[in-house]
Amino acid sequence: MTITHQTIPGTDIYGPGTFIDKEVLPVPEDACRVFDILASRTPGFTKDKAVWDTVRFEGNPNPMIPGPIKSPVVSAALHAMTGLIANEILELRGGRKATENKVTVNTDHAGFWLGSIFTSYLDGEDLTSLSRSGKINSLFTRDMQNGFGKGVAYRTTAIYQTKDPKVWYQLHGSLDANKTLDSMGIDRNVSFKTQDEYYDYIQEHVRRWSPDELEMHNVRHGLCGSICYTPEAWNKTEFGRILAKHPLVNVSEETYAKSTPPIPFSLNQSDKRPLAGIKVLEMVRIIAGPQLGVILASYGADVIRVNCSRLTDLNVLQMTLNAGKRTIDLDITKEEDMARLHELIEDVDVFIQGFRLGSLARRGLGLHDLLKVAGNRNKGIVYVDENCYGPDGPFAERPGWQQIGDAASGSSYIMGQSQGYEKGKSVLPSLPVSDMLTGIIGALGVMIALRDRAIKGGSYHITSSLVAADVFALEQEVGLYPPETVQAVNDQFRFAPITPDLYVTEVLSLVIDGWKQGLPGYLNEDSKFMMKFDGKGCWGHQSILRPVARLGDDETTPSWTTPPVPNCHHDRGISWL
Repeated sequence: MTITHQTIPGTDIYGPGTFIDKEVLPVPEDACRVFDILASRTPGFTKDKAVWDTVRFEGNPNPMIPGPIKSPVVSAALHAMTGLIANEILELRGGRKATENKVTVNTDHAGFWLGSIFTSYLDGEDLTSLSRSGKINSLFTRDMQNGFGKGVAYRTTAIYQTKDPKVWYQLHGSLDANKTLDSMGIDRNVSFKTQDEYYDYIQEHVRRWSPDELEMHNVRHGLCGSICYTPEAWNKTEFGRILAKHPLVNVSEETYAKSTPPIPFSLNQSDKRPLAGIKVLEMVRIIAGPQLGVILASYGADVIRVNCSRLTDLNVLQMTLNAGKRTIDLDITKEEDMARLHELIEDVDVFIQGFRLGSLARRGLGLHDLLKVAGNRNKGIVYVDENCYGPDGPFAERPGWQQIGDAASGSSYIMGQSQGYEKGKSVLPSLPVSDMLTGIIGALGVMIALRDRAIKGGSYHITSSLVAADVFALEQEVGLYPPETVQAVNDQFRFAPITPDLYVTEVLSLVIDGWKQGLPGYLNEDSKFMMKFDGKGCWGHQSILRPVARLGDDETTPSWTTPPVPNCHHDRGISWL
């Protein structure tokens, strides 16, 4: 059934290059519509409408997050696509035909998933309460170093007004805020009583710089940052035009590499999940890359996460993003550790890297290096690059995080306008959307590639981009909610205002507070959306949000069989299952 959808230009409301729904559809119906858009656009995704019809969306009809961007709708559509590919893989494993299996996605669940890094419970207490009480700091003391939790370093990652009062800039301290502060001549040792004073102190300095001066400064020093573009302005940049040439789910068969035969899926009868027997090695940090791996783990893959204990990470994220994984400590600057890594790579099916594009290639771990490994062993590989700006173009190797994708794409600009701020004043979207969508987009690409490898062999390359994930949600075909819908959502959930100074976890906490008021019981520990792990895990008794897609039966539906563990937890001598 074709769902009628029309938009009108939103230039005067949300800024140039925006489009507002003429009529607001119920969220499940809208998710079905966006699913059709994505399914029709994605190379390698079935175009058989009989298979599409196996997908069912359910949930509340009304939106559930602050602002006009339809992130839960896009999230639901992408999760449904992974479920559909999973059913195709189950058919290859000897199961029923994909047209005979169902995929069910609850759109509320898909929305909660965007904030899942802060919806978990530890010994019966939710993570937002643990964070506000400071108890979480005692578990992850290292996060308080290098700029995550103290003073002026903490406010380095925020949105600031530039010398041009109508243009705001996303500054980012990355994993060591002192580098950014020192490069800009901002005293890292100042002391104030409140976080507002630290923000105002940095704002005083940033206002002396024009937007272009800030851009060139960060490029010159290899630092993160982005102008808060309007969608139209981003699309007109050279970077935006190059990125737009690629599909959102960007999978390519590397046909120039040595031909390798089909690799059938495991017929392991003890684990019915679609990806049982698939070996995944991930070298990632923070959210998007680990999210990609944790989704594959929920579908049954054996995921080993490689971290280096001397490098900084936001370790609280491990409490959700390491579910179903094993983790080891390897320092690839050491010869013996690199040798151990290559031992694991020798038999791997999927390699995920989330570092700056080209950085691992310079250490012999790039796409072409692993294609050579695949050719020598006569078994194709799936290589994943998770980054900010996409596979090519002048910004491809530039560092970036979620906030950078939000600023570059126009998401932050739109959110600022939806809050009623003056022209140009920008704020973060209410959830780490680009991170979470980039993870599911990458996982979907991997599943498509593994399916194709099983049918025709070969090796595959996937690029999943933060900016691309954001840009899709702003397209005219998707549309934005009108101001009256945004206001109705705020009235229901009583969301606190979002301001330019807030860090992503602060914004996320405000949203979760609103969810608990507007949808009471939905995020309780005993909610149908949560799963508990029997016994005591590394941090205590844990409950986390379940995987979103539901398949035809419990045995094949994605789930994690082991609780999250810290990074670098297992013995480095572990072998593939």
